[in-house]
Amino acid sequence: MSRNPVFNGNKLKLGTFCTNGRGTTHSLAPEANQLNWQGALEVAREVDRAGYEAVVPFARWKGYVQGKPGHVSGEVLDPYTFAAAIAQATTQVGVFVTSHAPTIHPIVAAKQTATIDIISNGRLALNVVGGWNRPELEMFGAPLREHDQRYDYLAEWLDVLKQLWSSTEEFDHHGEFFDVIGGFSNPKPVQRPHPPIMNAGHSGRGRRFACEHANLCFIGIQSESPGSIRNEVDAYKRVAREEFGRDVQVWAHTYVVQRDTQKGADDFVEYYAVEHQDRESIDGLIGLSVPEVKDMPREAWEAVRTRYAAGYGGFPLVGTAERICEKLSMLSDAGLDGVLLTWIDFVDGARRFNRDVLPLLERAGLRKPVAGG
Repeated sequence: MSRNPVFNGNKLKLGTFCTNGRGTTHSLAPEANQLNWQGALEVAREVDRAGYEAVVPFARWKGYVQGKPGHVSGEVLDPYTFAAAIAQATTQVGVFVTSHAPTIHPIVAAKQTATIDIISNGRLALNVVGGWNRPELEMFGAPLREHDQRYDYLAEWLDVLKQLWSSTEEFDHHGEFFDVIGGFSNPKPVQRPHPPIMNAGHSGRGRRFACEHANLCFIGIQSESPGSIRNEVDAYKRVAREEFGRDVQVWAHTYVVQRDTQKGADDFVEYYAVEHQDRESIDGLIGLSVPEVKDMPREAWEAVRTRYAAGYGGFPLVGTAERICEKLSMLSDAGLDGVLLTWIDFVDGARRFNRDVLPLLERAGLRKPVAGG
Protein backbone atom coordinates (compact mmCIF):
# COMPACT_ATOMS: atom_id res chain seq x y z
CA MET A 1 0.00 0.00 0.00
CA SER A 2 3.04 2.29 0.16
CA ARG A 3 2.23 4.07 -3.09
CA ASN A 4 -1.21 5.21 -1.96
CA PRO A 5 -1.15 8.91 -0.97
CA VAL A 6 -3.00 8.25 2.30
CA PHE A 7 0.22 6.68 3.61
CA ASN A 8 2.49 9.61 2.79
CA GLY A 9 4.47 11.59 5.37
CA ASN A 10 2.15 14.54 5.87
CA LYS A 11 1.17 14.80 9.52
CA LEU A 12 -2.33 16.09 8.66
CA LYS A 13 -3.79 14.64 5.50
CA LEU A 14 -6.49 16.40 3.49
CA GLY A 15 -9.33 15.27 1.28
CA THR A 16 -12.62 16.40 -0.20
CA PHE A 17 -15.96 14.78 0.55
CA CYS A 18 -19.21 14.44 -1.39
CA THR A 19 -18.34 16.30 -4.60
CA ASN A 20 -20.33 13.71 -6.59
CA GLY A 21 -23.62 15.28 -5.56
CA ARG A 22 -25.12 18.11 -3.57
CA GLY A 23 -22.34 18.02 -1.03
CA THR A 24 -23.01 18.16 2.69
CA THR A 25 -25.04 21.36 3.06
CA HIS A 26 -28.82 21.39 3.38
CA SER A 27 -29.39 24.90 2.11
CA LEU A 28 -31.62 26.67 -0.37
CA ALA A 29 -29.14 29.54 -0.74
CA PRO A 30 -28.16 30.18 -4.37
CA GLU A 31 -24.53 29.47 -3.51
CA ALA A 32 -25.34 25.90 -2.48
CA ASN A 33 -23.57 23.20 -4.44
CA GLN A 34 -25.66 21.15 -6.86
CA LEU A 35 -24.87 18.08 -8.92
CA ASN A 36 -22.23 19.38 -11.32
CA TRP A 37 -19.70 17.11 -13.03
CA GLN A 38 -17.57 19.93 -14.41
CA GLY A 39 -17.40 21.51 -10.97
CA ALA A 40 -16.47 18.20 -9.36
CA LEU A 41 -13.77 17.70 -11.97
CA GLU A 42 -12.41 21.19 -11.40
CA VAL A 43 -12.23 20.64 -7.64
CA ALA A 44 -10.50 17.27 -8.09
CA ARG A 45 -7.84 18.81 -10.31
CA GLU A 46 -7.43 21.74 -7.93
CA VAL A 47 -6.76 19.49 -4.93
CA ASP A 48 -4.67 17.11 -7.03
CA ARG A 49 -2.28 19.96 -7.89
CA ALA A 50 -2.27 21.05 -4.24
CA GLY A 51 -1.14 17.63 -3.02
CA TYR A 52 -4.25 16.45 -1.18
CA GLU A 53 -4.46 12.79 -0.26
CA ALA A 54 -8.11 11.95 -0.96
CA VAL A 55 -11.20 12.56 -3.06
CA VAL A 56 -14.03 10.73 -1.30
CA PRO A 57 -17.47 10.49 -2.93
CA PHE A 58 -20.55 9.44 -1.01
CA ALA A 59 -23.14 6.82 -1.92
CA ARG A 60 -26.84 7.62 -2.08
CA TRP A 61 -29.62 5.79 -3.90
CA LYS A 62 -32.66 7.69 -2.65
CA GLY A 63 -33.09 11.14 -1.12
CA TYR A 64 -34.30 12.10 2.33
CA VAL A 65 -37.73 13.57 1.58
CA GLN A 66 -40.30 10.80 1.42
CA GLY A 67 -42.94 11.32 -1.23
CA LYS A 68 -40.57 13.49 -3.27
CA PRO A 69 -38.26 11.03 -5.05
CA GLY A 70 -36.86 13.80 -7.23
CA HIS A 71 -35.58 15.85 -4.28
CA VAL A 72 -32.04 17.12 -4.74
CA SER A 73 -30.77 15.10 -1.76
CA GLY A 74 -31.03 12.00 -3.94
CA GLU A 75 -29.09 13.42 -6.91
CA VAL A 76 -25.77 11.62 -6.50
CA LEU A 77 -23.42 10.25 -9.15
CA ASP A 78 -22.50 6.57 -8.76
CA PRO A 79 -19.28 6.47 -6.69
CA TYR A 80 -17.64 3.64 -8.69
CA THR A 81 -17.91 5.30 -12.09
CA PHE A 82 -17.23 8.69 -10.49
CA ALA A 83 -13.99 7.36 -9.01
CA ALA A 84 -12.92 5.87 -12.33
CA ALA A 85 -13.41 9.23 -14.04
CA ILE A 86 -11.59 11.15 -11.29
CA ALA A 87 -8.73 8.64 -11.41
CA GLN A 88 -8.24 9.22 -15.14
CA ALA A 89 -8.35 13.01 -14.71
CA THR A 90 -5.81 13.25 -11.85
CA THR A 91 -2.22 12.17 -11.26
CA GLN A 92 -1.45 11.98 -7.54
CA VAL A 93 -4.49 12.33 -5.25
CA GLY A 94 -5.97 9.22 -3.65
CA VAL A 95 -9.29 8.21 -5.26
CA PHE A 96 -11.94 6.61 -3.06
CA VAL A 97 -15.00 4.52 -3.81
CA THR A 98 -17.78 4.59 -1.23
CA SER A 99 -19.72 1.36 -1.44
CA HIS A 100 -22.88 0.23 0.29
CA ALA A 101 -22.02 -3.44 0.70
CA PRO A 102 -25.66 -4.65 0.56
CA THR A 103 -26.12 -3.09 -2.90
CA ILE A 104 -23.29 -4.86 -4.72
CA HIS A 105 -21.92 -8.40 -4.70
CA PRO A 106 -18.24 -8.64 -3.68
CA ILE A 107 -17.40 -10.34 -7.01
CA VAL A 108 -18.60 -7.26 -8.89
CA ALA A 109 -16.93 -4.95 -6.36
CA ALA A 110 -13.62 -6.83 -6.76
CA LYS A 111 -13.62 -6.39 -10.53
CA GLN A 112 -14.63 -2.73 -10.46
CA THR A 113 -12.21 -1.70 -7.70
CA ALA A 114 -9.32 -3.51 -9.37
CA THR A 115 -10.16 -1.69 -12.60
CA ILE A 116 -10.09 1.70 -10.84
CA ASP A 117 -6.86 0.83 -9.04
CA ILE A 118 -5.25 0.05 -12.39
CA ILE A 119 -6.60 3.24 -13.98
CA SER A 120 -5.21 5.27 -11.06
CA ASN A 121 -1.93 3.34 -10.88
CA GLY A 122 -2.44 2.31 -7.28
CA ARG A 123 -4.32 5.30 -5.83
CA LEU A 124 -7.64 3.61 -4.99
CA ALA A 125 -9.09 3.30 -1.49
CA LEU A 126 -12.43 1.73 -0.56
CA ASN A 127 -14.84 3.32 1.92
CA VAL A 128 -17.15 0.45 2.81
CA VAL A 129 -20.46 1.14 4.55
CA GLY A 130 -23.38 -0.95 5.70
CA GLY A 131 -26.06 1.67 5.06
CA TRP A 132 -28.66 3.23 7.33
CA ASN A 133 -31.26 4.73 4.96
CA ARG A 134 -33.91 2.00 5.05
CA PRO A 135 -35.98 3.07 2.00
CA GLU A 136 -33.00 3.07 -0.35
CA LEU A 137 -31.87 -0.41 0.70
CA GLU A 138 -35.40 -1.73 0.42
CA MET A 139 -35.27 -0.83 -3.28
CA PHE A 140 -32.62 -3.55 -3.62
CA GLY A 141 -34.72 -6.14 -1.82
CA ALA A 142 -32.11 -5.95 0.94
CA PRO A 143 -33.99 -4.83 4.06
CA LEU A 144 -31.87 -3.08 6.65
CA ARG A 145 -30.51 -5.66 9.08
CA GLU A 146 -30.41 -5.36 12.84
CA HIS A 147 -27.63 -2.96 13.84
CA ASP A 148 -24.93 -5.40 14.94
CA GLN A 149 -25.77 -7.86 12.16
CA ARG A 150 -24.94 -5.17 9.59
CA TYR A 151 -21.34 -5.42 10.74
CA ASP A 152 -21.36 -9.21 10.58
CA TYR A 153 -22.47 -8.85 6.97
CA LEU A 154 -19.78 -6.22 6.27
CA ALA A 155 -17.08 -8.45 7.74
CA GLU A 156 -18.04 -11.39 5.54
CA TRP A 157 -18.42 -9.14 2.48
CA LEU A 158 -14.90 -7.80 3.05
CA ASP A 159 -13.51 -11.27 3.63
CA VAL A 160 -14.82 -12.47 0.26
CA LEU A 161 -13.61 -9.28 -1.43
CA LYS A 162 -10.09 -9.61 -0.05
CA GLN A 163 -9.92 -13.24 -1.16
CA LEU A 164 -10.96 -12.18 -4.66
CA TRP A 165 -8.35 -9.44 -4.65
CA SER A 166 -5.53 -11.74 -3.58
CA SER A 167 -6.23 -15.39 -4.42
CA THR A 168 -4.30 -16.93 -7.31
CA GLU A 169 -6.50 -20.02 -7.22
CA GLU A 170 -10.25 -20.57 -7.29
CA PHE A 171 -11.83 -20.82 -3.84
CA ASP A 172 -15.14 -21.76 -2.28
CA HIS A 173 -16.74 -19.70 0.43
CA HIS A 174 -19.81 -20.81 2.39
CA GLY A 175 -20.75 -18.33 5.06
CA GLU A 176 -23.79 -16.85 6.78
CA PHE A 177 -24.49 -14.39 3.97
CA PHE A 178 -22.53 -15.54 0.89
CA ASP A 179 -22.06 -18.77 -1.03
CA VAL A 180 -19.26 -18.49 -3.58
CA ILE A 181 -18.27 -21.52 -5.66
CA GLY A 182 -15.04 -21.38 -7.59
CA GLY A 183 -14.52 -17.75 -6.70
CA PHE A 184 -11.87 -15.86 -8.66
CA SER A 185 -11.26 -12.38 -10.04
CA ASN A 186 -8.73 -11.00 -12.49
CA PRO A 187 -7.02 -8.61 -12.88
CA LYS A 188 -5.83 -7.96 -9.35
CA PRO A 189 -5.45 -4.48 -7.86
CA VAL A 190 -2.10 -2.77 -8.26
CA GLN A 191 -1.76 -2.33 -4.49
CA ARG A 192 -0.61 -5.22 -2.31
CA PRO A 193 -1.92 -6.85 -0.26
CA HIS A 194 -4.98 -4.78 -1.22
CA PRO A 195 -6.18 -1.16 -1.44
CA PRO A 196 -6.68 0.57 1.89
CA ILE A 197 -10.08 0.33 3.57
CA MET A 198 -12.00 3.17 5.22
CA ASN A 199 -15.00 2.68 7.48
CA ALA A 200 -17.09 5.00 9.64
CA GLY A 201 -18.16 3.32 12.87
CA HIS A 202 -19.83 5.44 15.56
CA SER A 203 -21.41 2.85 17.85
CA GLY A 204 -19.37 0.52 20.02
CA ARG A 205 -19.88 -2.32 17.54
CA GLY A 206 -19.04 -0.01 14.66
CA ARG A 207 -15.83 1.13 16.32
CA ARG A 208 -14.68 -2.45 16.84
CA PHE A 209 -15.41 -3.30 13.21
CA ALA A 210 -13.44 -0.29 11.94
CA CYS A 211 -10.52 -1.00 14.25
CA GLU A 212 -10.39 -4.64 13.15
CA HIS A 213 -10.88 -4.21 9.40
CA ALA A 214 -10.13 -0.63 8.30
CA ASN A 215 -6.90 1.22 7.72
CA LEU A 216 -8.68 4.56 8.03
CA CYS A 217 -11.33 4.99 10.73
CA PHE A 218 -13.73 7.79 9.82
CA ILE A 219 -15.35 9.41 12.86
CA GLY A 220 -17.90 12.12 13.50
CA ILE A 221 -16.66 14.69 16.01
CA GLN A 222 -19.50 16.19 18.04
CA SER A 223 -17.44 18.08 20.61
CA GLU A 224 -15.20 21.09 20.00
CA SER A 225 -13.22 20.44 23.18
CA PRO A 226 -9.60 19.41 22.45
CA GLY A 227 -9.64 17.02 25.40
CA SER A 228 -12.83 15.30 24.33
CA ILE A 229 -11.60 14.96 20.76
CA ARG A 230 -8.29 13.52 21.97
CA ASN A 231 -10.11 10.98 24.11
CA GLU A 232 -12.28 9.91 21.18
CA VAL A 233 -9.33 9.50 18.83
CA ASP A 234 -7.25 7.74 21.47
CA ALA A 235 -10.09 5.29 22.11
CA TYR A 236 -10.07 4.23 18.46
CA LYS A 237 -6.34 3.81 18.25
CA ARG A 238 -6.18 1.98 21.58
CA VAL A 239 -8.86 -0.55 20.60
CA ALA A 240 -7.11 -1.18 17.28
CA ARG A 241 -3.73 -1.63 18.91
CA GLU A 242 -4.65 -3.53 22.07
CA GLU A 243 -7.44 -5.76 20.75
CA PHE A 244 -6.41 -6.33 17.15
CA GLY A 245 -2.66 -5.54 17.04
CA ARG A 246 -3.20 -2.93 14.34
CA ASP A 247 -2.24 0.70 13.78
CA VAL A 248 -5.01 2.75 12.19
CA GLN A 249 -5.41 6.29 10.97
CA VAL A 250 -8.35 8.33 12.28
CA TRP A 251 -10.01 10.85 9.96
CA ALA A 252 -12.97 13.20 10.43
CA HIS A 253 -15.30 15.26 8.29
CA THR A 254 -15.24 19.07 8.49
CA TYR A 255 -17.10 21.90 6.83
CA VAL A 256 -15.22 25.07 5.95
CA VAL A 257 -16.46 28.65 5.86
CA GLN A 258 -13.50 30.93 5.23
CA ARG A 259 -13.85 34.71 5.18
CA ASP A 260 -11.61 37.72 5.85
CA THR A 261 -13.12 38.20 9.33
CA GLN A 262 -14.63 35.93 11.96
CA LYS A 263 -17.86 37.93 11.86
CA GLY A 264 -18.06 37.57 8.10
CA ALA A 265 -17.71 33.79 8.40
CA ASP A 266 -20.23 33.52 11.25
CA ASP A 267 -22.72 35.68 9.37
CA PHE A 268 -22.40 33.52 6.27
CA VAL A 269 -23.16 30.36 8.26
CA GLU A 270 -26.26 32.09 9.66
CA TYR A 271 -27.25 33.10 6.13
CA TYR A 272 -27.02 29.72 4.42
CA ALA A 273 -27.59 27.25 7.27
CA VAL A 274 -30.29 29.07 9.25
CA GLU A 275 -32.03 31.69 7.12
CA HIS A 276 -31.89 29.53 3.98
CA GLN A 277 -31.93 26.12 5.64
CA ASP A 278 -33.54 23.38 3.58
CA ARG A 279 -35.83 22.44 6.45
CA GLU A 280 -37.67 19.84 4.41
CA SER A 281 -34.40 18.01 3.76
CA ILE A 282 -33.23 18.23 7.38
CA ASP A 283 -36.63 17.03 8.63
CA GLY A 284 -36.38 14.07 6.26
CA LEU A 285 -32.84 13.25 7.35
CA ILE A 286 -33.76 13.33 11.03
CA GLY A 287 -36.93 11.31 10.46
CA LEU A 288 -35.01 8.58 8.65
CA SER A 289 -32.08 8.58 11.06
CA VAL A 290 -33.75 8.50 14.47
CA PRO A 291 -34.96 4.87 14.27
CA GLU A 292 -31.77 3.59 12.63
CA VAL A 293 -28.76 5.35 14.14
CA LYS A 294 -27.81 3.85 17.48
CA ASP A 295 -27.41 6.16 20.50
CA MET A 296 -28.70 9.27 18.68
CA PRO A 297 -32.24 10.20 19.84
CA ARG A 298 -34.31 12.88 18.14
CA GLU A 299 -33.41 15.51 20.76
CA ALA A 300 -29.72 15.03 19.95
CA TRP A 301 -30.41 15.49 16.22
CA GLU A 302 -32.42 18.65 16.83
CA ALA A 303 -29.67 20.05 19.06
CA VAL A 304 -27.22 19.96 16.17
CA ARG A 305 -29.71 20.82 13.43
CA THR A 306 -27.83 23.92 12.25
CA ARG A 307 -24.58 21.99 12.15
CA TYR A 308 -26.18 19.38 9.92
CA ALA A 309 -27.60 22.08 7.66
CA ALA A 310 -24.19 23.75 7.48
CA GLY A 311 -22.22 20.60 6.74
CA TYR A 312 -23.90 17.31 7.65
CA GLY A 313 -22.67 17.46 11.22
CA GLY A 314 -19.02 17.91 10.34
CA PHE A 315 -16.55 19.69 12.60
CA PRO A 316 -16.86 23.46 11.93
CA LEU A 317 -13.85 25.23 10.45
CA VAL A 318 -15.36 28.70 10.45
CA GLY A 319 -13.39 31.93 10.40
CA THR A 320 -10.31 33.48 8.89
CA ALA A 321 -7.52 31.46 7.28
CA GLU A 322 -5.50 31.87 10.47
CA ARG A 323 -8.37 30.66 12.66
CA ILE A 324 -8.97 27.65 10.41
CA CYS A 325 -5.28 26.75 10.60
CA GLU A 326 -5.45 26.99 14.41
CA LYS A 327 -8.41 24.62 14.51
CA LEU A 328 -6.71 22.15 12.17
CA SER A 329 -3.58 22.28 14.32
CA MET A 330 -5.74 21.50 17.35
CA LEU A 331 -7.31 18.51 15.57
CA SER A 332 -3.87 17.25 14.61
CA ASP A 333 -2.59 17.70 18.18
CA ALA A 334 -5.63 15.70 19.33
CA GLY A 335 -4.42 12.80 17.20
CA LEU A 336 -6.39 13.11 13.97
CA ASP A 337 -4.47 11.92 10.93
CA GLY A 338 -6.69 13.42 8.26
CA VAL A 339 -9.73 15.58 7.55
CA LEU A 340 -12.21 15.59 4.69
CA LEU A 341 -13.14 19.15 3.73
CA THR A 342 -16.48 20.36 2.41
CA TRP A 343 -17.77 23.79 1.42
CA ILE A 344 -21.12 25.20 0.37
CA ASP A 345 -19.40 26.09 -2.93
CA PHE A 346 -16.61 23.57 -3.52
CA VAL A 347 -14.81 25.40 -6.33
CA ASP A 348 -14.66 28.75 -4.54
CA GLY A 349 -13.96 27.13 -1.18
CA ALA A 350 -11.11 24.93 -2.36
CA ARG A 351 -9.44 27.85 -4.11
CA ARG A 352 -9.64 30.06 -1.02
CA PHE A 353 -8.35 27.26 1.20
CA ASN A 354 -5.45 26.37 -1.07
CA ARG A 355 -4.45 29.98 -1.51
CA ASP A 356 -4.64 31.06 2.13
CA VAL A 357 -4.73 28.09 4.51
CA LEU A 358 -2.36 25.59 2.89
CA PRO A 359 0.71 27.86 3.26
CA LEU A 360 -0.13 28.28 6.96
CA LEU A 361 -0.40 24.50 7.41
CA GLU A 362 3.00 24.10 5.77
CA ARG A 363 4.55 26.71 8.07
CA ALA A 364 2.98 24.93 11.05
CA GLY A 365 4.72 21.69 10.02
CA LEU A 366 1.47 19.85 9.32
CA ARG A 367 2.11 19.48 5.61
CA LYS A 368 5.07 19.50 3.25
CA PRO A 369 5.11 21.84 0.26
CA VAL A 370 4.09 20.23 -3.00
CA ALA A 371 7.07 19.54 -5.25
CA GLY A 372 7.14 22.10 -8.02
CA GLY A 373 4.35 24.06 -6.33
